[in-house]
Amino acid sequence: MVVQSNLDIGENRKGVLLEPFIHQVGGHMSMMKYDEHTVCKPLVSQEQWFYETLPTAMKQFTPQYKGIISVQLKKDSMGNMSLIASPQTDNHSSLDVASKESSMTIWQKLSQANSSSNGHTFVKWNHSPLTNSIKDRCQGKALLQTDLQYHRDMSSLMEDANGNQEEKNSYNPWGLHCHKQHLSRLSSKCNEKKLQQFLLLENVVSKYKYPCILDLKMGTRQHGDDASEEKKARQIKKCEQSTSASLGVRICGMQVYQADTVQYLCNDKYYGRKLSPDGFKQALCQFLHNGIHLRTDLAEPIVCQLKALLSIIKKQSSYRFYSSSLLIIYEGLEKTNDNHPQGHCQNTSSTVPHGNSDPKVDVRMIDFAHTTYKGSMYNQTVYDGPDHGYIFGLENLIKIIQNIAVGK
Repeated sequence: MVVQSNLDIGENRKGVLLEPFIHQVGGHMSMMKYDEHTVCKPLVSQEQWFYETLPTAMKQFTPQYKGIISVQLKKDSMGNMSLIASPQTDNHSSLDVASKESSMTIWQKLSQANSSSNGHTFVKWNHSPLTNSIKDRCQGKALLQTDLQYHRDMSSLMEDANGNQEEKNSYNPWGLHCHKQHLSRLSSKCNEKKLQQFLLLENVVSKYKYPCILDLKMGTRQHGDDASEEKKARQIKKCEQSTSASLGVRICGMQVYQADTVQYLCNDKYYGRKLSPDGFKQALCQFLHNGIHLRTDLAEPIVCQLKALLSIIKKQSSYRFYSSSLLIIYEGLEKTNDNHPQGHCQNTSSTVPHGNSDPKVDVRMIDFAHTTYKGSMYNQTVYDGPDHGYIFGLENLIKIIQNIAVGK
């Protein structure tokens, strides 16, 4: 969206107000929404170089790279911070000032509510223009309900066999966590005149109404070649104490649409680090469960894409995807045989998927700030052969999903 009036950042240039990306489930850098089909993140030169020299075979499994934008930190009279980007084009719709202010303070109000001392908070906005704007741009992110009610005290909590609690929300709290930390870092390090560089990338969940997202940290090694000895030791310990060592993959975050409650069940990276191999399998079962039944129909298309990716990775000699992630995405809104979405009709007794169309599924590699390969201007070491740690993780992931599908 192009923001008029006081968000101009130069002569005859309109500023694009960046919004927090509400479907960020993992990572530590805040992902921002540039427009409906585009997200952006702070630029890391090594990652930029990877996208600009990406092998053609890998493009189907990575977000489309859309270039670079300049971003400026702005503070309003109330001290609220926002990020304004120089637009690439002028074909965005305008956003009125009231909606502009509200869209950026939503997360700050949530933050205040979530830091309440008694832990029981009810946050509510009655701001129709903003609500309609959000609903138009991300339907069903309909979990942002009509009057933007977020019930922290009413969110149902589920507890697994290990006593871990998983919170069901109408937004993913990890995005808020990353956004708060990012603004805090920027405000302490940057002045308002300094421009930051951001990467523009495809929003890979834009085509989904209720995106279910699993963020997996792939490989048996996470530290990059440029890591300090201290960071290297930390990353090695994390791998040894998690399924990264035993399976070559660990959960970094996830959100799963629950058709019975019309909410998302969310888990973060700390949950993923504690899982045993058996716990990892149970978590994958949970990712494929919509609160009513196990979505076994998803197994075959997911495995098909994982096998295709595996074949490509095996051919990428010298590549090491250290600390990169793999996203598995599917549409949480499953149609029933009376052609009504589950969770949105009174009679949900009929749960057989309608029609013969395959479920909407995506597998994408992301986060390449520490990826190295022969020919990269940032590589510290040249490796031979493919990334066997990544391959090990993919092979185990495929086996586990196949076993879930047949009830093992």
